[in-house]
Amino acid sequence: MSNQGLEAIDHTVHQTHEWINELTGRLGWGSKRSALRLMRATLHEVRDRLLVDELAQFSAQLPLLVRGMLYEGWVPKKTPVKDRKLEAIAASIAKVMDDDAEYRGIEDIACVFDLLNNHISRGEVEDIRAQLPESLRVLWAAP
Repeated sequence: MSNQGLEAIDHTVHQTHEWINELTGRLGWGSKRSALRLMRATLHEVRDRLLVDELAQFSAQLPLLVRGMLYEGWVPKKTPVKDRKLEAIAASIAKVMDDDAEYRGIEDIACVFDLLNNHISRGEVEDIRAQLPESLRVLWAAP
């Protein structure tokens, strides 16, 4: 029971911490803040390549707080993004992670996809992967 009577908020904060802790472990990083930044940047790249209906289905399986991060800064009329090359996606994420000494590039992005495979239904992962460019599907292994 929440001290404030706001169980939904307490629950999403707890779930989000679990996701960040899991991702930090998968990455072998010391900084949870960096892991969160990587998760957010990767989610934004995926978001911008999905059709609106698929994005809504995907977001429904995320913790409420992570869902908010997913939609942060989203401009629906600019999606889906036409540039579908892995190099462009990786460069965009690298720009966000620019000052992070722990960031190694594509192998770290794959850790975010592994995290999603662990928490999102198999069918939803398959639906999302089907909309992504082939280069990104290679990085996001099938569940």
